[in-house]
Amino acid sequence: MTTEAAPQGDGPPSLPAETRAAIEALEVELSLLWRRARASSHAVSRSVHPDLEPAAYGLLSVLLNQGDMRLTELARCIGVGKPSVSRQISFLEGVGLVRKEADPRDGRAQLIELTPRGLAKMRQVHDGRQQAFHSLLAHWDTKDLTTLAALISRLNADAGG
Repeated sequence: MTTEAAPQGDGPPSLPAETRAAIEALEVELSLLWRRARASSHAVSRSVHPDLEPAAYGLLSVLLNQGDMRLTELARCIGVGKPSVSRQISFLEGVGLVRKEADPRDGRAQLIELTPRGLAKMRQVHDGRQQAFHSLLAHWDTKDLTTLAALISRLNADAGG
C-alpha cells in the first residue's frame, strides 16, 4: 500500500493515498445511505399526512423530541430560515398537527406545539420507524452498534450538527 501524499493545491490538505481512498469509499457509502434516507423520509412524511413534505416532518420530529418552542428556535434547530419554517408551520397548523400558544415567559411570543392529534400520529410513526430499525439491526453485534453510533456522533459534531 502506498502512503504518498496528495499534491498541495486549492483542494483539501495533503493526505496519504490510503486516507484519501478511505474517505472516498466512505463518501460513496454515505451518499447511498442519504439517498435511501431521503426516499424513506418521503414515505414516512406521507404516512403522517398525504401532503406533508419531509421538511415539515422534520419540524414535527423536533417538536416531538424537544418539546414546544418558538418559531425562531425551531428554525435554528433545523438550520433553515424563519420564512421556510413559518410556511411549513402554517401548513401543519392547517392540517391540525400543530398549534400556536402564547409563550408563558413572554406573552408577545408564541410557542409551537404538537396538537394531541399531531402527538399521537408522530408517536405512531416514530414507533413504526423504531421497530423497522430494530428489525434491520437486530443481528448486529452490540459493540458494532455502539461503535457506529459513536462514529456517527463524531461525524455530526465535526459537521457542526
